[in-house]
Amino acid sequence: MKKKYFYLITIAFVFCLSTFAQNKASYTKKSPAGFVRCRTVESEASLRKIDPTRETDLEFENWISKKIAEMTVNQKQSSAQSPVVVITIPVVVHIISNGDAIGTNENISDARVFSQITVLNQDFRKMLGTPGYNTNAVGADMEINFVLAQRKPDNVTPTNGIDRVTTTNGTYNVYADSQAMKAATQWDPTKYFNIWTVYFTDDEANYGSSNPNGMYGTLGYAQFPSSSGLTGVATNAGSANTDGLVCDYRCFGTSSIVAGGYFNGYDKGRTSSHEIGHCFGLRHIWGDGNGDELLGVTDCNATDYCADTPQAGYEHYSCGTFDTCPTAVGVDMVQNYMDYTPDTCMNIFTINQKSRMQAVLANSPRRNTLANSNAATPLNISGYNLQAVSIYPNPANDNINIIAQDPLDSIVIYNAIGQLVSKTMSPIQSQTQVNITDLPNGVYFVQIKKDSSERTIKFIKN
Repeated sequence: MKKKYFYLITIAFVFCLSTFAQNKASYTKKSPAGFVRCRTVESEASLRKIDPTRETDLEFENWISKKIAEMTVNQKQSSAQSPVVVITIPVVVHIISNGDAIGTNENISDARVFSQITVLNQDFRKMLGTPGYNTNAVGADMEINFVLAQRKPDNVTPTNGIDRVTTTNGTYNVYADSQAMKAATQWDPTKYFNIWTVYFTDDEANYGSSNPNGMYGTLGYAQFPSSSGLTGVATNAGSANTDGLVCDYRCFGTSSIVAGGYFNGYDKGRTSSHEIGHCFGLRHIWGDGNGDELLGVTDCNATDYCADTPQAGYEHYSCGTFDTCPTAVGVDMVQNYMDYTPDTCMNIFTINQKSRMQAVLANSPRRNTLANSNAATPLNISGYNLQAVSIYPNPANDNINIIAQDPLDSIVIYNAIGQLVSKTMSPIQSQTQVNITDLPNGVYFVQIKKDSSERTIKFIKN
């Protein structure tokens, strides 16, 4: 069981922090198939070498423990009937390519991006009836909603939240090049949560395990949040121009909605869920200790500072039931998004992990401004442009997702001979899902209305 004194500012807490620092893994872990599930720990180490004033893990944990304690007191003092407040995060997805046609190779389709946003909302909201739902007693709704940005940083140009960038780099071989790319393409991180999709190298010989900066096999990595206002410690929010997460395009989006070339086992969009967990303050469930599944070595001293994620001795690369620290209470939570298991295993964020995220989003530089950003607010442009509305997947099986600039007035579905088969009236959210499970296979038409504008889009039900 994780240390019960997690949130207390005591000698025991400081000892726990010291134990974590001493047991932190110093090498890159790879799955049996050669994938680096997450390179965030290595990235953080590189950032500290570049900027020695960037805070240590101990300094961050000291800060966040105090913020969680303050937040807990405030919540107890507030009314028990206070309404749920869902934080909306505006997202921009930078698709980095070498000029391939849209929908080809690393220049992934808009539908792939939309499917990834769908997965994030299923996972972070623990949505009933989706792969993000769980019945675990400590499984929590993070109360975080992700939406694609609707205005560019100039505040006058509309966008669908997808930024296509053509570069001369077809692949990213080394960490420094990836970081430089982020700095050159990032949108204001105080208003947008930045995600980049890239093609990490397939050149194992030159950029594999023998090259400490090589990116071969990397699925993704993120930038951890920073604190501020620590007594005796320089206020340092980390590098603003690299803040966000990078994901290989072959594990971005979900094959459950959009077909395409994905990595086997990492095709359900959980790489982004995992990396965003890091961006919002979560650590791996084994505490980044020196345990190693492939070597059969356990480390039951490191911690992720969450009492409700049972102690784990190392990372996991497969689904199943494991008890790597038998003297601690509970079995390893391989279903947690912060483990290394395949995408289909994952479906849990916990109550303590939620507390960490809430503390970061309320207090951490750049994270604490996202909820009040206007990036997801549509521009006031005369005449509503329904041409910007997207429907995916198409063809579809069980659901169609409709993405618009802002809430719609109505969505009506007709069959191929013009018969009304479904009707939804306002208010309809700008991102909504329509269940078509009961419709027979065939061709259908969706009629969308907003104010005086109207558009009809054909789709196929398989």
